[in-house]
Amino acid sequence: MSSPTPTPERTDLHTPLSGVPLTHGQLPKFGPWAVLVLALLAGVGLWRFAEWNIAGAAIVAAVGYAVLVYVWARSVEGARKAKDRLVTAVVTGAFLLALLPLISVVITVVSKGMARFDTEFFSYSMRGVLGEGGGVYHAIMGTLIITALATVISVPVGMLTAIYLVEYGKGKLAKAITFFVDVMTGIPSIVAGLFAYALFALIFGPGVRMGIMGAIALSVLMIPVVVRSTEEMLKLVPNELREASYALGVPKWRTILKVVLPTALAGIATGVTLAIARVIGETAPLLVTVGITTSDNFDPFDGRMATLPVFSYYQYVAPGTPPGPSLDRAWAAALLLIIIVMALNLLARLISRLFAPKTRG
Repeated sequence: MSSPTPTPERTDLHTPLSGVPLTHGQLPKFGPWAVLVLALLAGVGLWRFAEWNIAGAAIVAAVGYAVLVYVWARSVEGARKAKDRLVTAVVTGAFLLALLPLISVVITVVSKGMARFDTEFFSYSMRGVLGEGGGVYHAIMGTLIITALATVISVPVGMLTAIYLVEYGKGKLAKAITFFVDVMTGIPSIVAGLFAYALFALIFGPGVRMGIMGAIALSVLMIPVVVRSTEEMLKLVPNELREASYALGVPKWRTILKVVLPTALAGIATGVTLAIARVIGETAPLLVTVGITTSDNFDPFDGRMATLPVFSYYQYVAPGTPPGPSLDRAWAAALLLIIIVMALNLLARLISRLFAPKTRG
């Protein structure tokens, strides 16, 4: 009786008996990043040394990055993993291409605006200035006053509207308010300025210019943003909190005031801050309603006022002789606006983190 032939022990568990590998190799972790860096260097080289257009060089770099990653992954990892790498490369390239205009704008504004970031620029107005010198003190104060008035008008109206829609609104009236809020979200800013001008022209006559007109125009743009952000934050408050308050016999208005609003405070404050950042750089409605002045005027109910967007616009389109000082002031005012908007966005993130409901982990 013959003994059975022993089966040879397999040493390569990744290769089946048929000889077809079950697994593929894998690119090193730094591989895609190395290809991305090479593609970026190639794009910079085409732009700086071959004198290509920056957009064309960026597109070539993005396409080259995607192709190289796909070919390398296809040869090492197989077709399935290569497709995944290709999609990741396309998404990354699209993100970098979208950042390109933003980076270009920031570099241009910073390089041209820093020339006038001095003490005189922040502490003097343009009264009596024809050439060099002068500053934007009057425009800074005008921007702060008008934006503050617009906030005082918009926040109560927007919050009360959102509270009505979430807590009380039912039927045709709530649907109509929601529809008009959606419409207001998409109206051009110049329409808000024309509305405010027409409203005050009916009362004070044609040619009227006042800071309060600009505040009302900006509030038309702010209100739908405040309504939408507050409405979404109120919807995120769990109904269990409301029901627990009602079970204790607390009336609805007090539940909203003491339970719902504090819970949603972080999101509401963030939405309000972003709404302010949205309107603080508007130019068209302020051109129509507020105009421009070279002197200090801090009374929003009497005469023209200066604002940073309008100041930058007039310094650019109507420079003096020579035009250099006016253009420097225009770029500096634009840089200051960018800094203010960035600071407001950072403040919104800080508010969201500080006032968010604390949870026990």
